[in-house]
Amino acid sequence: MAPRANWKGFLRLSLVTCPVALYPATSDTEKVSFNQINRKTGHRIKYLKVDAETGDEVTSEDIVKGYKVDTDTYIEVTKDELDDIALDSTHTIEIDEFVPKTDIDNRYLIRPYYLVPDGKVGHDAYAVIRETIRSMDKVAIGRVVLTNREHIIALEPLESGLMGTLLRYPYEVRSETEYFDDIQDVKLTKDMLDLAKHIVEKKSGAFEPELFEDHYETALIDLINKKRSGMPIAAKAAPKTGGNVINLMDALKKSIANEKDTAPAAKVAKETAKAKKSKKRVEGQREMLLPISGKGGKDAAAKTAKEAPKKAADKPVRAKKAG
Repeated sequence: MAPRANWKGFLRLSLVTCPVALYPATSDTEKVSFNQINRKTGHRIKYLKVDAETGDEVTSEDIVKGYKVDTDTYIEVTKDELDDIALDSTHTIEIDEFVPKTDIDNRYLIRPYYLVPDGKVGHDAYAVIRETIRSMDKVAIGRVVLTNREHIIALEPLESGLMGTLLRYPYEVRSETEYFDDIQDVKLTKDMLDLAKHIVEKKSGAFEPELFEDHYETALIDLINKKRSGMPIAAKAAPKTGGNVINLMDALKKSIANEKDTAPAAKVAKETAKAKKSKKRVEGQREMLLPISGKGGKDAAAKTAKEAPKKAADKPVRAKKAG
């Protein structure tokens, strides 16, 4: 199923305008998620919206937004009032300026989106804007309203389309000085840096995100599959820690020796990951979960486990052919 657009409107560069749609470039839907359930009944927990003072449930039509100005004192703001202050960026991404991409501090980056033409018209204008940005080797800065708030968005060409990245406002980014002031100014010897650089060179390679594995997600899937199959769950031993570094130079030398020992194994692991990559389906890791047969996941799993020995017993045994 194609994803739904988070926003639809117009992209405008001066008098050049085209209809566009904004789609999220990332997704968390493939990750394992949990529901809260009642341990005694196995039923899912349901949350109610209640009045903090009376404890009575409040219906959706009686709920309005309020800004807290004092204890128990709020300024109510209605939907109509919010609509009245709607900005032009609610329906149009107006390109305000062009800046070098290197000027954008990584701390300001929030999340990426794909901006594509909406419908059959406007492809020419879209292409003009895209190729203008590409030829200038810069990033276009505009504004867009998502979830009732205006965001800064940086647009850049990505193959045949445009990628838009939401940016934070300055007041959302904390200064590093309050965190880094207490870091000691230490003197490092050339030998230490040379050994550290040698370790980095041994670990250097190409950026291949398709080889990344979410180990926690894999462990979650393994845990769920084992519990559904009725397999025992063994307690995991605590990981060994390297302990405190007493001599930094000795630690660097031991690291280099360790890298030499582990290099062949790491190479084999990388080649194995590449082989698995070609077999992996697009959907992601959720395919690794055992299929649910019939209704009621718990009952179905129990029934499957109960019937497995019976099916094995019912299976006819072929007579071994003599000599």
